[in-house]
Amino acid sequence: MTSHPDPRALDPELIGRAAGPSWRSIEVVAQTGSTNADLVARCVDTDAVGQVLIADHQVSGRGRHGRVWSSPPGAQLAMSAAVGSGGAAAAGVLGWLPLLTGVAAVRAIRTVTGVDAVLKWPNDVLVDGSKVAGILAELAHGTHPAVVIGLGINTGLQVADLPVPTATSLNLHTDTPVDRSALAGAVLAELAEGVRSWPDDIAALTAAYREVCATIGARVRMELPGDRSIVGIARDVDEFGRIVVLADGADHPTALAAGDVTHLRAIRTD
Repeated sequence: MTSHPDPRALDPELIGRAAGPSWRSIEVVAQTGSTNADLVARCVDTDAVGQVLIADHQVSGRGRHGRVWSSPPGAQLAMSAAVGSGGAAAAGVLGWLPLLTGVAAVRAIRTVTGVDAVLKWPNDVLVDGSKVAGILAELAHGTHPAVVIGLGINTGLQVADLPVPTATSLNLHTDTPVDRSALAGAVLAELAEGVRSWPDDIAALTAAYREVCATIGARVRMELPGDRSIVGIARDVDEFGRIVVLADGADHPTALAAGDVTHLRAIRTD
């Protein structure tokens, strides 16, 4: 196994052919601070729904809890896509957008690289228990409200470049460099499929999520807001994308909308 960036330049035409007709535009830039920040800014006075922005080098990527990160050029797939916010009827299920993006990432990684990626609730993409990708969805207010979904997939990082010991990179699990253009196109095709089911067919999204989520059926520790935690079995996700956990000693499961998950012991057999 080798660890190196993709030597090929990102190819907008190849990405577009693989992504299909659902996206209005796909733009590739050499470098930017944050693809999410750029698309959110466009939404202030522009209809950016359907636009995709991909950077060969992102120097100020944004994650959950205000975390900022960067990676060497060519060593990551950094992309953002703007989708419609769904209006008032979709307000209660906005949380499904990052989850369905996680499903899209897992499916694309499996298809393009053969690497057995899975999801940890809500949307961390894991390979062999280590995080290979992260997702951030932001509601962009403006003339044309949208949700901007950002995705960063480690594709060619050296071990020394990994931000934390619990991170990994796809190239560490493959024998050849990861084709980022093929991966980007596959992600966008899968993402478009998920968005077509949202917000009207949550049952289909839930079924797709269950297929790739390693948290369901696992013994977990949930770190909750307010310095609380519970330990138990993750039973399912509900129609709002919340994780349903049966805590040790509890008679009934609890649906949790927020919290950091640690997998303690996998018990899935399928």
